[in-house]
Amino acid sequence: MSFTDRLVLWLHIAFAIFTIGPVALAISSSPRYIRLRDVVVLRYLSRITVIFTVGSLLVFIVGIVLADLKHDFSRPWLTVAMTLFVVAILLLVLVIRDQRRAIKAISPAEMQPHGSASDEGADSGDAGPAEPPTGPATTGPQPAGAGQQGSEPALATHIASVERGRIAAMGGVVNLIWLVILVLMVWRP
Repeated sequence: MSFTDRLVLWLHIAFAIFTIGPVALAISSSPRYIRLRDVVVLRYLSRITVIFTVGSLLVFIVGIVLADLKHDFSRPWLTVAMTLFVVAILLLVLVIRDQRRAIKAISPAEMQPHGSASDEGADSGDAGPAEPPTGPATTGPQPAGAGQQGSEPALATHIASVERGRIAAMGGVVNLIWLVILVLMVWRP
């Protein structure tokens, strides 16, 4: 192995350690801070996810250079690893989208003073409907507080919890993909 091959291999390993580790940590931590409704930390985790997802593309690029130097493009394990890497990047793009949706869902609820939505009807002198509304719009499962005045915070909480579940699921799949790629890189069938 020449000096250039070793240098590119070390760069590949260094980029993998310093980019994939932080992005895995950020996407794994996001559901917790969505549940805690901590918008500041969630924005920080979203920023970390974006930066290190873009940075992890260096792992892919340096890996392609390394495969070209070693003439390994005909190896099936490399094709599988590269395909899995592209899938992981696409899933990370979806995670970034879901993080932003969760931030958007939580942010308005945090900026609004507590009780202001339910106080609006009382201030206007309108007592509201005497009986709960019925019909197809109110049947079936609904988020907590749906159909009531001031249901925007409940809807935001529901949206954030849906995004939390999606981020947790896709983050787990992404981390599993990283592990499979690592096994392929070490084992080289």
